Amino acid sequence: MLRLLKWLFILAVLAFLGVAGYAYLGDLSQPATEITKQVTIEVD
Repeated sequence: MLRLLKWLFILAVLAFLGVAGYAYLGDLSQPATEITKQVTIEVD
């Protein structure tokens, strides 16, 4: 039982490091796009 818990802990640590590494090193930024929209303002 202790061996199984040890392997699960190691797997969880590796999964966390993989996700953290992907978040920091991977390109997760959204590409910038310009959005324009006509706005009509009614002045009395």
